[in-house]
Amino acid sequence: MVGPNAATMFEGTRARETERVALLEVTDLRTYLHSRRGINKAVDGVSFSLETGRSLGIVGESGSGKSMTALSILRLVPKPYAKIVGGSIRFDGEELLKKSDAEMREIRGGSIAIILQDPMTSLNPVFSVQYQVGEAVHLHQHLTGKAKLDHVIESLRRVQVPAPETRMRDYPHQFSGGMRQRVVGAIAIACRPKLLIADEATTALDATIQAQYLALLRSLQRELSLAFLFITHDFGIVAKMCDHVAVMYAGRIVEHAEVREIFNRPAHPYTLALLEAVPKVDRRVERLYAIPGSPATGHVEHRGCPFAPRCALAIAQCHAERPPSISVGQGHTSACWRAEEIYASRIGLPSNGRNDSADVRAAEGSERRP
Repeated sequence: MVGPNAATMFEGTRARETERVALLEVTDLRTYLHSRRGINKAVDGVSFSLETGRSLGIVGESGSGKSMTALSILRLVPKPYAKIVGGSIRFDGEELLKKSDAEMREIRGGSIAIILQDPMTSLNPVFSVQYQVGEAVHLHQHLTGKAKLDHVIESLRRVQVPAPETRMRDYPHQFSGGMRQRVVGAIAIACRPKLLIADEATTALDATIQAQYLALLRSLQRELSLAFLFITHDFGIVAKMCDHVAVMYAGRIVEHAEVREIFNRPAHPYTLALLEAVPKVDRRVERLYAIPGSPATGHVEHRGCPFAPRCALAIAQCHAERPPSISVGQGHTSACWRAEEIYASRIGLPSNGRNDSADVRAAEGSERRP
């Protein structure tokens, strides 16, 4: 028989096991860019969370606000014309927007690291790899001498740079593109961060090297219990690397769900269009699908849904009112007036990408009438 104290302890332990605390919580984040053209709402009310050891992919076209979201988390938005005007960024229980510049310098490269798209713009061509990896180790771990050197070698070995004792004396131009990206990865993991942001980290790599690099990142995640934030336009990377997916358009997250759910039952026309634009090896078509029009920018105020002018499933309400984000399934949200219809597979994109369904044509006709 279990006594009351033991029962209470058991219930508390079970509650702690079921309760998962997010490492990163972003709530209603807003980052605006000020220019002669006016205010560009590059990030306009973004919210998501990420747990330790998990991966979140943020996908969308260029200009959708993906990279600006990452820079906002690190508080590296381009000043003076970019400014975080609202929201909350909580990392490991602490509010980053209230940190001083000195405190953020301790966090950047220490607890949070980033891998950028082009390693040649990340690495300094006049310093050796040993110096550049060692600089991060010295700043954040305060190691010097042999201890620092050993840490540099170990970091390079973790990212599978061959003969790190010798290659660390080389300069960036003496490495191939794939090896340079591994060196950037060594700098990122040198101080054992809790969160690693990969901003289009594989775009400059060919298919074979990309697959090797992704496998390397996956093994590092398991070994170091890293939380990963992947920023990409490649759904193939999302399928391989991510647990959850957030689809961004015009500075907002329009759909968020587990990765299998996004691929199997998307609930937003933009997600449908992005998936349709991916070439299929088992399908022969005369012409690949392309989303009509150009991506919306934050300079233009949209009374309705920003994607409506390009949407093959838009109805009159889409142009008149901005849709709220609603839940269509367990952990699956979508900001679309027709989300439940799309999720239930009652409607989908026409094969030619045009708006040909009868109910949509009727809605368009009513919208054109005065």
